[in-house]
Amino acid sequence: MGRCDGRCTLVVICCLQLVAALQRQVFDFLGFQWAPILANFLHIIAIIVGVFGTVQIRSRYLILYAVWLVVWVGWNSFIICFYLEVGHLAQDKDFLMTFNTSLHRSWWMENGPGCLVTPVPDSPLAPQDHHVITVSGCLLDYQYIEVVSSALQVFLALFGFVYSCYVSKVFLDDEDSFDFTGGLDSYGYQPSQKSSHLQLQPIYTAG
Repeated sequence: MGRCDGRCTLVVICCLQLVAALQRQVFDFLGFQWAPILANFLHIIAIIVGVFGTVQIRSRYLILYAVWLVVWVGWNSFIICFYLEVGHLAQDKDFLMTFNTSLHRSWWMENGPGCLVTPVPDSPLAPQDHHVITVSGCLLDYQYIEVVSSALQVFLALFGFVYSCYVSKVFLDDEDSFDFTGGLDSYGYQPSQKSSHLQLQPIYTAG
């Protein structure tokens, strides 16, 4: 029962992670955030591996999933520090998120709740084939939306890590406790018996 409860809980956590990752992937695509797009894609693959390992009782897949979650927590911690400009990180370093292929930033910058976008025509600050805009009236700045999104990913990853370690340990314990003789018997294996070629002959005695 304990193993079943752990497996069911881990599947639910993986489903929540998958929904959150797909939602995040959509908005990162809209904002042309190529580095997060690549990370999200790898995360989705890892979640699928975790679900497969849970359903098929494959401890190695769960260990791989748990290792990826450690990397995923580190990546989201970096995003949180990036948008909060912790240390030497600054949001004007757009190449960190777009691989220096565009000047786009988070999609939430212009489409956040309550945001009013006003274009600035003929601005000398506008690069070629680009325009300058001002954003005002946002109920919540896009930095904090990105931080909340990353914090949710960290929260789910921590739960996934704990349960994947627990379930994989249960699987490994079951494998270690597997009795070889009993396991063969369970498959209907019976040791071959040597047939005896010795024939008994009656003995007659003289009366």
